[in-house]
Amino acid sequence: MVVGVGIIDIWIHESNSLKAKRSVLKSIIRRTQNRFNVSIAEIGDNDHWKKGRIGFSIVGNDRRFVNGKIDNILQFVQNMHLADVIKTKVEITNYSDIVEDIEADDFEDLLNDFQEGRSGRGSDQG
Repeated sequence: MVVGVGIIDIWIHESNSLKAKRSVLKSIIRRTQNRFNVSIAEIGDNDHWKKGRIGFSIVGNDRRFVNGKIDNILQFVQNMHLADVIKTKVEITNYSDIVEDIEADDFEDLLNDFQEGRSGRGSDQG
C-alpha cells in the first residue's frame, strides 16, 4: 500500500474577506475532488483572508501511480488560476510491511470469522 499526502499553500489576491476566501477554497476543493476522486480539505490558515492551506491524500498500490496523480493534482490546482500556489509539500510512504503482516496474520482469521457467520445464518434458517 502506498499513501501520498500533499499540502498546497495558496495566496488569493482578489480576496477581501474570509467569505471570499472560502468561496475560492470551496471551488478548488470541489473541482479537484470531482476530477481526481481524492480526499481533500482546507487544513490551515483559517483566519487569514488571503492565504489558504489545502491538504489531500491518495492511496494506491503503485508508487508511480500515486506520484503521477499527485503531480496531476498540483498542476490542476495551478492551472485553475483561482489562486497563486505559493508552496507545496508532498510525502509518499510505502506500507508494504504492514499490509503483509495483516495479510499473513489476520486474513485467514477474518475469512474464518466471515464464513462462520455465514454458515451460522444458514443453519438458523434451516
